[in-house]
This record gives sequence, C-alpha cells and structure tokens, in this order.
Amino acid sequence: MTVGYSYRDLHVGMRFRSPGRTIGESDLTAFAGLTGDFSELHTSDVYGKASQFGRRVAHGMLGLAYAHGLMWARTGELRETAIAFLGIGDWRFVGPIFIGDTIFVNYWIVELRDSRSRPDQAIATFEVELVNQDGAVVQKGRKALLVSKTPLAAVAASMGDAPQPG
Repeated sequence: MTVGYSYRDLHVGMRFRSPGRTIGESDLTAFAGLTGDFSELHTSDVYGKASQFGRRVAHGMLGLAYAHGLMWARTGELRETAIAFLGIGDWRFVGPIFIGDTIFVNYWIVELRDSRSRPDQAIATFEVELVNQDGAVVQKGRKALLVSKTPLAAVAASMGDAPQPG
C-alpha cells in the first residue's frame, strides 16, 4: 500500500500545504518547560501587553519546530521517500505568532538533485513559508531533506509488509 509520494513523483515546483494547528496557552507553557526559555514575552501578560506586540507571543523556535512537524511528519506525503532532515537555510522570523493563531505551512520543491555519495538517494530542497490564518507569513526559509529513490524498507516494516525473519 502506497502512503505518500515516491521519488519518481517529485519535481521542482511541486507545491504542498500542511494542515493547520492552533497555538494555545499550553503550547507556550510546554515549550518554555522543554527549552527553559521562560522569557516574559512568552510567559507574562503584563510584559506582553506593554511590549511592541501588545500581547504575549509564541517562541520563535516553537513556530519553527511546529513548521517542521506540520510538514512531512504530519502529512505523510513523503513517508515513502524521506530519510533524514539535512538542514535549514536562511530562516527568518518575520512576524509574531500569537496565542489563538492557527498556523499552516506552504512549501514547494525548489531543487532536486542526486546525492553525490549515494546513487540511490537525492536531496530535495524546499522553500518554506509558515503562515497564520490570515495568510500572513510569520517565518520563512529553506529546508533540505535527504530522500530515497527506492521504497524504504522501514515503511514496509512498519506496515507489516516486510519479510519476517526465520
């Protein structure tokens, strides 16, 4: 059973949009606890109200982390091909994310090239925009993903389709 796109389906210009995720109070609290970033801009209504934003904002890195999770992991579009996340380029935090905002990720393939060291793999580079419910870009940049040109044994194994030992 095919779950997502195979390598042969991918092409430069191919566009994707993630499902949405609404940012809640618990997201800021959990992220602060996870990272240790208890900056008042994220944790104090009094501070946030007096800031240039007029209210508390989500951590920038929370937006980046959710953007990653909303892309390949949540959609499953590249489950058949994704091997490893390789890196981020020119990432910009261009607007605030507020409690109550719903964020989405628009992303498209801008480069697809063969791996220099592994002939059965390739590198897909995506232009990425994290947008809010109004379509305003709040973060943007590039992400690179190592992809397989052949079906991944791990996907078959997780679906019970892999040959069993013995």
